[in-house]
Amino acid sequence: MKTKSQKTEELNKGKKLLETSEAVLFIDFSKVKTADMRNLRKELKANGNPMLVIKKSLLGLMFGDGVDMDQPDFKTSVAVVFASNIESASSSIYKFFQALEKEKKVDSIKMLGAYDVKNAIFMPKTQIIAIGKLLPREVILAQLLGMLAAPIRSFLYVLDQKSKQGVASGV
Repeated sequence: MKTKSQKTEELNKGKKLLETSEAVLFIDFSKVKTADMRNLRKELKANGNPMLVIKKSLLGLMFGDGVDMDQPDFKTSVAVVFASNIESASSSIYKFFQALEKEKKVDSIKMLGAYDVKNAIFMPKTQIIAIGKLLPREVILAQLLGMLAAPIRSFLYVLDQKSKQGVASGV
């Protein structure tokens, strides 16, 4: 059990991280092995998204009166990811749990939701999972560029074939 000074230190650390975060994602880490959680923590930290494990009562104190921490999915302690970029953090977490699901280490993706710090709204887990499923920004931009270039490429191919027909017929 943590002492009062340890809890205060944890609370202050959480408040500092909250000030610099775009969003806070909540994860249920029950039935996930410690080694797996350590790997997730390393990956998130490398992307600039630190993770803390905090009790609900401390989480409520960290947010103050602005956020209701009595969510039905929040049964015990939760892992809290302070995301500088919600898309990259949710994508990393989604891929992590998807891999554990394939290995049959967990039965479902355990993302509980998120709190958008900028807009001061709670986002449900379905919305966070949907964001996690999205392709990276660079991939989407490359696909868009391919879609924009395809008609031009086809038109140039038709012009090339027409010019070859004109040369073959002696025009």
